[in-house]
Amino acid sequence: MDNQSIFKYSWETLPKKWVKKMERSEHGNRSDTNTDYLFQLLCFLKLHTYTRVQVSIDICGVDHPSRKRRFEVVYNLLSTRYNSRIRVQTSADEVTRISPVVSLFPSAGRWEREVWDMFGVSFINHPDLRRISTDYGFEGHPLRKRPSSEWICGSTL
Repeated sequence: MDNQSIFKYSWETLPKKWVKKMERSEHGNRSDTNTDYLFQLLCFLKLHTYTRVQVSIDICGVDHPSRKRRFEVVYNLLSTRYNSRIRVQTSADEVTRISPVVSLFPSAGRWEREVWDMFGVSFINHPDLRRISTDYGFEGHPLRKRPSSEWICGSTL
């Protein structure tokens, strides 16, 4: 199956409430989902015969402070069987907790820890949610965007 076939099959098969929007490009397919259906969608993509996503390449975050649900969490996945990349995106705010996908993709634990450490996006019942890139005494989340009035001018090294 090629990217186009996987895209068409997924769009026709998935429950519509799981996917807000799907887009196809020459580089892969992209799906936007609600945080409530993220785990189910990723489970489908991993276990279904015509998608067979085996690899979680990475998970990253993006901060859009002007949006109500300011954080985007992006899951970049790979189906080695069909040589296809799939990007799944979901949005969250400061209080929304996302289901971890460590049980589906063991390598996701490290990426989810990084998203939490850098952006403050929380993963409910994560088996090891602690800082990974910043010092344990660090307060805040360094990749959160903030108004320029909050920036600290000058540094003391």
